[in-house]
Amino acid sequence: MNKNGLSITMIFKAQSLNYGEGMGNISELKKLSRGDGSVYTFASRQSIRYDIVRIANKMFGWNLEKTLDKSKGTIQFKEGLTIEDSEEMDLFGYMKTNKKSSKDDNEGASDVRSAAVRLSNAISLEEYKSDLEFLNNKGFADRIDDFPNLANIEQHLSYYTYTITIDLDKVGVDEEITLSNEERKKRIVELLEVVKILNREIRGREENLSPVFVIGGIYNINSPFYLGRIKLNGKNGKFSIDTDILKETMNLKIAEASIKEDTSIGIVKGIFDNENEINDLVETTCGIQEFFENLENKVKEFYK
Repeated sequence: MNKNGLSITMIFKAQSLNYGEGMGNISELKKLSRGDGSVYTFASRQSIRYDIVRIANKMFGWNLEKTLDKSKGTIQFKEGLTIEDSEEMDLFGYMKTNKKSSKDDNEGASDVRSAAVRLSNAISLEEYKSDLEFLNNKGFADRIDDFPNLANIEQHLSYYTYTITIDLDKVGVDEEITLSNEERKKRIVELLEVVKILNREIRGREENLSPVFVIGGIYNINSPFYLGRIKLNGKNGKFSIDTDILKETMNLKIAEASIKEDTSIGIVKGIFDNENEINDLVETTCGIQEFFENLENKVKEFYK
């Protein structure tokens, strides 16, 4: 079978990554509630995509200039723009709507290309405990001898996990357009370089989304194998990754081969308390830089 499904699941540590509408003078984090009563914060996949293309534009010059318009009533990619012109359209897909001129024609049908790169939400691995920060603008108010404005903002420091899956066959291919293998390889390698050092700018802060743990590889099918399989255990002020869940996941087979054979692990040393257990999951674990270098080499080999 052709190994064409790249899938990696990561853990990073960050604080208060994504806010919702809020209520009154309270800024509320985006949250998910579980049936057992626990509450977790999350950063939406849209926010992660935003930061990926923002950094890719700075690092590699991805085309974000004049690619959008609102001529058809909604903000979307311009008519006539193709995946050849836009890395963002190629990797994350698009939908271009058309205006109907009558009820009897099909001009209103949308032009859709699904994403080759798919992101999950980044969900906290530690429960939200209703931490709240009181804010005011006393410094400004004192300058004009006035009363400060008051606000409350929810805060949550936690480890988060998210997953990226990539259909390598689909990158650079859209109907009659097929980009060169060199360009397809270039776009995925650049994406992985961004993910490796990803950060998020929010409310005057810059949060580090670079992974401290990553697991995955390139598989026979495109599937987020380790999505929902990451669990942290906390004890005596230290965190450990639940390796039993990962072992069970690695036992999954595609045809006669287990996914463990194609799975690698990268880790920042000194963070998790059960590092020895993690090292025993696969034949060789390595640092984050080496993990991404190895993955990029496999991508280059795929498009060779």
